[in-house]
Amino acid sequence: MSRPAFLLRPEPGWSASASTARAIGLGIEGEPLARVEPVSWEAPARSFDGLLIGSANVFRHGGPGLAALRDLPVHCVGETTAEAARAAGFTVETVGRGGLAPVVASLAGRNLDLLRLCGEARVALDVPAGIAVTDVIVYRVTHLPIPSALAQQMRVGGVVVLHSAELAGHFASECDRLGLDRSSLEPVLIGPRLVPMIGTGWRAIHIAERPEDAALLALAAQVCSKAG
Repeated sequence: MSRPAFLLRPEPGWSASASTARAIGLGIEGEPLARVEPVSWEAPARSFDGLLIGSANVFRHGGPGLAALRDLPVHCVGETTAEAARAAGFTVETVGRGGLAPVVASLAGRNLDLLRLCGEARVALDVPAGIAVTDVIVYRVTHLPIPSALAQQMRVGGVVVLHSAELAGHFASECDRLGLDRSSLEPVLIGPRLVPMIGTGWRAIHIAERPEDAALLALAAQVCSKAG
């Protein structure tokens, strides 16, 4: 018997992932446990060699201030972010796979002054010699409590699809707050960096082979199809 899969990421990602999941026969439950909001920001009044971008939310919520930066090449975390950059009129120079740290590492040997547009919660970067990174926050993610109806669904167990470390940590905290049995739930994670945030005590933890939505959902479908 197939187990339920719970999707918790914020919109518009929730709807996009749900559509992809249904196309491969994966039934989806759940709802967004976070919302993304713009914050007021200004770029430093100096020139940069490029933009370092770790989320498509920068282009969704960055607002009119982005227009002044469109001449800068973009070094971004993955293809979804690259697509959002191109749709916003930017030229993408680097597309990573597996997080923002490898993107920065790939630029080693160059002298670059980069502007990182980012959210309030962001990954600390180990920056190679010759590269400078200035952070400017353009959005925040506000996490939401698990509603009682969703908590009731989760009490019977299932698979939980998690796209970010911040959401993984929030979900784990909510399970503890609500007294949900970790041993009945199986987190499916988009990458290994989520493991410290999700913690222990789960029925099993699964990590996608590639840090991509399609790979994550394909793995979730495999886990769900196993006998309960």
